Amino acid sequence: MKLKDKKRKIFIVCIMIVCIASTIAYIFLSNNEVEALSKYGSRGNEVTQIQTKLKRWGYYKGNIDGIYGSQTQEAVRYFQRKNGLAVDGIAGPKTLSAMGIYNSSSSSTSSSSNNSNVNLLARLIYGEARGEPYTGQVAVGAVVMNRVKSSSFPNSISGVVYQSGAFDVVSDGQINLSPDATAKKAAQDAINGWDPTYGAIYYFNPSTATNKWIWSRPMTVTIGRHRFCK
Repeated sequence: MKLKDKKRKIFIVCIMIVCIASTIAYIFLSNNEVEALSKYGSRGNEVTQIQTKLKRWGYYKGNIDGIYGSQTQEAVRYFQRKNGLAVDGIAGPKTLSAMGIYNSSSSSTSSSSNNSNVNLLARLIYGEARGEPYTGQVAVGAVVMNRVKSSSFPNSISGVVYQSGAFDVVSDGQINLSPDATAKKAAQDAINGWDPTYGAIYYFNPSTATNKWIWSRPMTVTIGRHRFCK
């Protein structure tokens, strides 16, 4: 009888240990999940980065104060809506990635950041220049890279791509199409430094362009259907 009681006590203790361990794991994972995103009420450096980028791109009009208030939430919703993301007003991993922000609590490395940049640039190239000769596709990517280097534009690939009004494929949703292998290779070549445009920061199709200003820009080269200029 005593042996049975002892076994029963051991069993109960084991059950309690498992329950306590499960509770601790749940709390730990929940905290990590909260830390892996910014949402209404959040504060800190990540929120400041979000506000800074959204204000630069024309989505946010409020103060850059590091406080995720209603204005920041609405700006995030606007960004998500314009860029084919789930519209929930929460800056989760996908939204942060689209902004070019990688949460410090995530497992993102410089390698994954580079892969994300290649993919984003490839999506832009595919939307803007699929059907163009390969050099012309690299040239579109090079324009993005030249803008990143210029003090007149945002200093990141995502910042340039998502700058308000910069590229038609962002506003019409083609940025969300899956790029083919050629676009991905062109993106990598552009990131690696190949610039067939000779430093161009603009390009346009002479057959369809009606903007007088773009015609006034000094041309560097014509590749396929696109004229590249400074």
